[in-house]
Amino acid sequence: MEVASRKVAGIGMTSSRARERLIKRLVERGIEDKRVLDAVRHTPRHLFVDEALSHRVYEDVSLPIGFNQTISQPYMVARMTEILFAGGAMNNVLEVGTGSGYQTSVLARLVSKVYSVERIKPLQIRARKLLSQLKQSNITFKYSDGSMGWAANAPYDGILVAAAPEEIPAELVEQLKVGGRMVIPVGESHNQALHLVVRTESGFDDHTIEPVCFVPLISGGLQ
Repeated sequence: MEVASRKVAGIGMTSSRARERLIKRLVERGIEDKRVLDAVRHTPRHLFVDEALSHRVYEDVSLPIGFNQTISQPYMVARMTEILFAGGAMNNVLEVGTGSGYQTSVLARLVSKVYSVERIKPLQIRARKLLSQLKQSNITFKYSDGSMGWAANAPYDGILVAAAPEEIPAELVEQLKVGGRMVIPVGESHNQALHLVVRTESGFDDHTIEPVCFVPLISGGLQ
């Protein structure tokens, strides 16, 4: 997917009506936070997928981005973001799994600083290039094993994980501030659930939200 040859601008290659239909569907599915809806509205999702899939880009579906990875469906991006920010405003967020950069772009519209970790180098390069062209300069990237987080910049107000470990990684919980929130899918294969983890003085509180289906969070084996 070559970004440079495509329109990197507000509406770009697709109509505002398509985006508004998407926002309407998100509202119908229960997304209420206007900040999140506006962030999704102003994020040009068509730039984050191959042009061959542009006819489906504003449908509420996940789409392939190569390397056996997907761009999450807009509902899940909005849902996870809304849960993350339900506890109040945040200054810094760690994203585990840059992927296409779509979720990264949404987060960057809502916080002062996003730290994003990706283990597949071509995806990271592509996302970094696109987000630079979108002039989102409040994002710092790292090519690394996401299950270990990014301790050098901890503690974080929030952590959003875009792949599913079988158990909640202790390393990530420890990188949250006390009172910080992590939204993460957890489980094996088709038996996964979205969790909200809140760091406490003595450990963490774990709340199960709803069933989900994500690619697995893989430790090591950088690509």
